[in-house]
Amino acid sequence: MTTYDDRASLTDLTAVVERVRGSVEGVIEGKPEVVRLSLTVLLAEGHLLIEDVPGVGKTMLAKALARSIDCSVRRIQFTPDLLPSDITGVSIWDQQRRDFEFKPGAVFAQVVIGDEINRASPKTQSALLESMEERQVTIDGKTYELPSPFLVVATQNPVEMEGTYPLPEAQRDRFMARVSVGYPSPEAELRMLDVHGGVSPLEDLQPVAHAHEIVKLIETVRGVHVAEPVRRYAVDLVAATRTHPDLRLGASPRATLHLLRAAKASAALSGREYVLPDDVQALAAAVLAHRLLPTAQAQLNRRTSEQVVQEILQHTPVPAAPGRQTGLGLGPGAPAYGQQPPRRL
Repeated sequence: MTTYDDRASLTDLTAVVERVRGSVEGVIEGKPEVVRLSLTVLLAEGHLLIEDVPGVGKTMLAKALARSIDCSVRRIQFTPDLLPSDITGVSIWDQQRRDFEFKPGAVFAQVVIGDEINRASPKTQSALLESMEERQVTIDGKTYELPSPFLVVATQNPVEMEGTYPLPEAQRDRFMARVSVGYPSPEAELRMLDVHGGVSPLEDLQPVAHAHEIVKLIETVRGVHVAEPVRRYAVDLVAATRTHPDLRLGASPRATLHLLRAAKASAALSGREYVLPDDVQALAAAVLAHRLLPTAQAQLNRRTSEQVVQEILQHTPVPAAPGRQTGLGLGPGAPAYGQQPPRRL
């Protein structure tokens, strides 16, 4: 059972996160919202999918985040000939001991970087399913626990590009959030030329946080309070994706859980011990959109999953906070929520 000694205060959380954020932003120019989402996923015990065209810094972001934390890091370059055993490990016959010896694969690390994950076959992609959900690997009937914290940061190119395999629905559902880095602004690209023009900043990047600090921060995020109306709001948003006429596949109950965990991490990053509806709204597109499958008619009309999520946000009633009441040991008073019409984002 987790005790309060196992948790860090919100002040400590903010201090550690600012160090990591500053370290990553020193490598990734002009993308503070992308860095914040990455840290949110880390503290929410999720996994991050970075999708964009080549050359915008997907792998650089993953490496910068991994190197900013003093923990074990393994990188997997996904290729069409990659085998599942290359990821999970394999049992090899030891002639001297006359027994099988397990050789751990690349997934046995605290931060696993999967580069261009959709260039491997679906069979190889599925090797990550158990480890991402249960934080363990089962080989030859024996289960091996993975270290904590455990974070998978995977990059992928858009599926329209040559040599890519679409991630199956079960694989996408394991990722807490998807983010697109996007092209930098001209000013940020100019700064990038100054910083990256000679030597890669990754070479001088030093850890600014330890793995045991991250574990404590995760425990702090688990203790963030979520009021019943806010939980209901998250459930209503996810349920709306299952009945929307433009979607043939809505979000799963796992998506609801991921949305709530991410909202708790976002609240902690903002220095709050309770979740606001704004936390849920801000993360809805990143957490839900990659799990949704538009209908054929919606695709013909060029309707994206992100647009559907924004429409759902506009039509789902938002809990209101007409007054404040004393939180049960929550420090600042947590709001007492009522209901208000949906707000237009």
